[in-house]
Amino acid sequence: MIVCSCTGVTDRDIRQAIAWMRAADPYTLITPGKIYRALGKSVDCGGCVRLFVEQMRADGNLAVPLDAPRLRSRPRVKQLEEA
Repeated sequence: MIVCSCTGVTDRDIRQAIAWMRAADPYTLITPGKIYRALGKSVDCGGCVRLFVEQMRADGNLAVPLDAPRLRSRPRVKQLEEA
């Protein structure tokens, strides 16, 4: 099914890009922009974004592993106390 008629991106393209990115780096955070770049395309009108994201959510490889080391929260910076 064509998801983005402006650029010709299909649901199959999205699944393949997600699989490729997940195989290259299992801890990467996958976004629509990264998928477009992986496909060598860019967003045009943006009308497809909702359907694009729905297709991403339907893909089982989209989940970020719970042990993703790069997604740990940073320690909070202590605020300077007023003198």
